Amino acid sequence: MSYSKAALSKATRILESRRSKAQRIQLARHLEVTEKIPAVSEYEAQLSATGLAVVKAIGMGSNAEEYIKQLSELNLSVQSGIKKLLKENGFPEDYLEVPYTCKKCMDTGFVDGFVCECRKELLNQISKDELSAVSPIQNCRFDNFSLEYYPKPVDEQLGLSPQKRMGEILEYCKCYAEDFDSESESLYMHGATGLGKTHLSLAIANTVAEKGYRVIYDSAQNLFSSLEREKFSYGNSYEREAEILDCDLLIIDDLGSEFSTAFTTAAMYNIVNTRLNRGKPVIISTNLTETELEAKYTQRITSRIIGNYVSLLFLGRDIRQLKKL
Repeated sequence: MSYSKAALSKATRILESRRSKAQRIQLARHLEVTEKIPAVSEYEAQLSATGLAVVKAIGMGSNAEEYIKQLSELNLSVQSGIKKLLKENGFPEDYLEVPYTCKKCMDTGFVDGFVCECRKELLNQISKDELSAVSPIQNCRFDNFSLEYYPKPVDEQLGLSPQKRMGEILEYCKCYAEDFDSESESLYMHGATGLGKTHLSLAIANTVAEKGYRVIYDSAQNLFSSLEREKFSYGNSYEREAEILDCDLLIIDDLGSEFSTAFTTAAMYNIVNTRLNRGKPVIISTNLTETELEAKYTQRITSRIIGNYVSLLFLGRDIRQLKKL
């Protein structure tokens, strides 16, 4: 899974904050307990002594194993004594333990050199928050995509029922999201405005992000503007470009709505071609026809989209207009 530098940094900061807070709480509890129960300090001194004895025992040779066993038994006895004192004085038995959010990794995010599940969950949530900040993702789900606005009668020109066709597209998108992996196909959602392309692309984003994949969603206008600012800004870090090219799923909404320049055409070719070569999926939604797409982005770009993306033609009438009636 790939995550933005901002997400990784934020996850690290949150984990550090959790760990620091847990340690502060433990210190405050320790001061409280030792003030009320001085005998706890005596027990802790014994624990420290057994710890030092274990270190010294390592050099004892054949006698070390039995001695260490005795020290371990003593250590457990002392810990039981501390717990008994805590309970007798109205404290929970684990009151002096550091209250880490994740006891498995002690809020470091790693266990034996491997990423802990708590860090993965945190990164997934941060990525979902990033998506929510740029899109109404929580309002666009498969379960609230209604087919009632699509006409049932067969369209005479296309020979298809818009409602039946959109029902098939809905099921395809559900399966696509549920089965998503790094080798999933790229999708080309096209058709007139107001037919649900944005809704379904965001529903896919929602499900895919829930599975822990890094999803970048943005309108074509915002996407190209951010790339242009990055390219011509001082420093030329190309961080945004790297995220767009490397994320698990890239969704470009409303392609064709942006102001067309030599830069946007070159950037579009780079995105399509690079991700195609890397086998990374893209979802493109557009109101443009294939002819309009080629006129705006050249035949070289269009052929790669048409030839390598799964085409989903949306049918019907503008739902936004129908809802106003």
